[in-house]
Amino acid sequence: MSETADTPLDSPSSSLGQMLDELYALLKQRQAEMPEGSYTAQLLAAPEDKVLKKIGEEATEVVMAAKDGDVEHLRYEIGDLYYHLLVVMVRWGIDPQELAAELASRRK
Repeated sequence: MSETADTPLDSPSSSLGQMLDELYALLKQRQAEMPEGSYTAQLLAAPEDKVLKKIGEEATEVVMAAKDGDVEHLRYEIGDLYYHLLVVMVRWGIDPQELAAELASRRK
């Protein structure tokens, strides 16, 4: 999941929201630059089915880690799922603020 050690992502953010915003910005940068050797750039250039298959794989890995009760592995797999979901958001042009608004609209 890691891109490079010299990004702002190499130090923990104060909140999950801030970290997701930073990662989203990095993924948008990868989309604009499409650097050779970047896993993100490969996913963004891949056929749609490959990216969507990754979401299914990562979701399954989250379920399996949860069923195993391995919290450290679960944390890792949730991180992978978040990353791949953000790649899908970038690829389809969904901004984190749009997602936040969607979730906020569901509050009752």
